[in-house]
Amino acid sequence: MSHEQAQINWSRMSLEELQQYWNGHVELDLERNGVDLESRPTYREITDAGYSGIAYALREHHGLTLTEFLATVGYDDCESPDGYSWGIDDDPTIDALEAFLRRVERKWAQSTADSKRYRLATYVRLYDTVHGTTAIVDRVMDGENQYDELPRVETVLDELDDDLESDASKRRYLSDIRQFYDHLENRHGAKFNPGANVDHAEIWDTEGETDNPALSSEQVGALYDAAETPDEQLLILALCGWGLRRSEVASLHSSQLVLEGDDPHITFGEERKNGPGTVALIYGVSVLLDRIETLEDRDEWTGYLFPSKRSSSGHITGETVQARFKRLADRAGVRVYGDEPTSKMGRRFWYTTYNAAIDELLNNLGTIAAEQGSADPSVVLKNYLSESERRKYRREYMRDRLVEAFGQ
Repeated sequence: MSHEQAQINWSRMSLEELQQYWNGHVELDLERNGVDLESRPTYREITDAGYSGIAYALREHHGLTLTEFLATVGYDDCESPDGYSWGIDDDPTIDALEAFLRRVERKWAQSTADSKRYRLATYVRLYDTVHGTTAIVDRVMDGENQYDELPRVETVLDELDDDLESDASKRRYLSDIRQFYDHLENRHGAKFNPGANVDHAEIWDTEGETDNPALSSEQVGALYDAAETPDEQLLILALCGWGLRRSEVASLHSSQLVLEGDDPHITFGEERKNGPGTVALIYGVSVLLDRIETLEDRDEWTGYLFPSKRSSSGHITGETVQARFKRLADRAGVRVYGDEPTSKMGRRFWYTTYNAAIDELLNNLGTIAAEQGSADPSVVLKNYLSESERRKYRREYMRDRLVEAFGQ
């Protein structure tokens, strides 16, 4: 009988006791199993030796991943053999990713492996943001998850569509994701490959704007009117009035908000690789302030604008944003081409509205451009107005259109 089978109470051990137990017991059993301890043992090797419970205890009681813990007991290649940080805290998934990349490196150039690593890291981090978990490997190990994992993967790909511009880039992402799940089937005992049946033609529309419809101004107004609570109002504002992705709405935190002064905005860190690092709050600041005031009265509020006690992240997921949006659409009777709209159509409303506002601004600058001997009014916008003036005019033209949509 293994120590694990003898029901070791990992949760009662201090970090020092876990380190001592590792050195005195776990390493000995790993050696008996033929594990080469010159390099960091994998999660699977530790599980095969009967010690899967240690990873849960480290995560829940000490805030450490297994790889971070192993660095404290002599395995200082903590993140991965090449020092790469995947940005997630699920050891089985990290081990499987690294095993997949080692196989890629044996067959392809290092540049190919690096590109696949970047795309897969983007995928697993976004999976975590959207679904509130990175237990990707665990989910495909259970055949009962087969029918709901496909839409979970498609939801992540739908989020990626906001960031990927070319069809070729989208196909590369999908190919790498499918290859990784193939690896899980062939090498890790996964029961199914949820990437195999992804309908990319349905997830990624590539036939032009008519296949990527935006909500109309009237539809946005109907959604906002149908909102019955401040958090529902804020959700519509964040999607349609500020143009946020649903994952960004789900994780929106008060620390990102700059509300004082003449230029209220939301700040984003380096993780927002595509799109600006700040988003202007042209409309709806009062609703935002009311929401914050309400949340501040709650005990143990952590700063998330859409908090969730059931989620380990402390906030709702992108899926929840989508579900709430669809409930609002149903309540408002909003349909697009006869179908239920998605939250992405709210984001597209923001983009089409912003472009229309800029077109209107340029049209109004046409007279000045002609006086300057230029046929292009954008020359005036760029060369004859300061940055603060350009920002002021863009905000004014956009605000007029948002007021028209939201009806205030």
